[in-house]
Amino acid sequence: MRDLTIPESRHPEKAHRPDQSQPKKPDWIRVRAPGGQGYEETNKIIRENNLVTVCQEAGCPNVGECWSQGHATMMIMGEICTRGCTFCNVATGKPDALDVFEPGRVAGAVKKLGLNHVVITSVDRDDIEDGGAEHFAQTIRAIRRQSPDTTIEILTPDFLKCSPEVLEIVVKARPDVFNHNLETVPGLYPSVRPGARYFHSLRLLEKVKAIEPSIFTKSGIMVGLGEDRQAVGQVMDDMRAADVDFLTIGQYLQPTPKHHKVDRFVTPEEFKAYEKAAYGKGFLMVSATPLTRSSYHAGDDFEKLREARLAKLGQR
Repeated sequence: MRDLTIPESRHPEKAHRPDQSQPKKPDWIRVRAPGGQGYEETNKIIRENNLVTVCQEAGCPNVGECWSQGHATMMIMGEICTRGCTFCNVATGKPDALDVFEPGRVAGAVKKLGLNHVVITSVDRDDIEDGGAEHFAQTIRAIRRQSPDTTIEILTPDFLKCSPEVLEIVVKARPDVFNHNLETVPGLYPSVRPGARYFHSLRLLEKVKAIEPSIFTKSGIMVGLGEDRQAVGQVMDDMRAADVDFLTIGQYLQPTPKHHKVDRFVTPEEFKAYEKAAYGKGFLMVSATPLTRSSYHAGDDFEKLREARLAKLGQR
């Protein structure tokens, strides 16, 4: 087993913050260290194509399991974010210019990995007029050309500082799943996600459905940040009002003592209760476990999502 500790040197912008202690991790949150042939082969493809993955940058606890199966979540537009969310392990600063060859490299890696389903995410790029919308669209199109049978899931920023029209650029490239995470309950936004706006993110998800109703929408939150069950229930209701199809809920893990503290470790039984409540509210798909992350088992879950939609349509 290993403890998922990230060097503080990655986050000089957080150096002024006081250290935040955290409770001891329970057994259910510990994972095995990554390794093995499948892991090394995936790592080699990522390195050879000069790609960034959120698996590494965010210190995901599931990287060993996913990479051993040839699954990786590509992170486009660099590894430096223009936002400074207190929960996030991605570095904040001034990003480099976009790499025009990146969409082709991502598509090449997807083909080499033989992925049936791929997740593409990015840092926030408030320094770019369209927030990177066209770069997302180019990446989707490049994957379609090289791997036409691969289903594509995108996990986007909120495009908060862009004109509303940029969302159409991404949606009209026709990803199979449009994911944008709310991350936490609205009352914690000032301390957890200060650069974002809760209702803007909700409207973003709602607009995706208005532009293209056939695209699945997905969103997720972390728990253990200080929220209560009532607030989580309200987020579920808000997501359903925005016609979100797929909900993910996972345990927040503190990357370094300079990041937002862990208020508590939510038990597996509580996650089961959240899952039951979410299905009761009408979500087509729910993943709620301590180790759930946005792209964890994304391919398998996408197939279940399609089946759930067909079943729902068959009931009408």
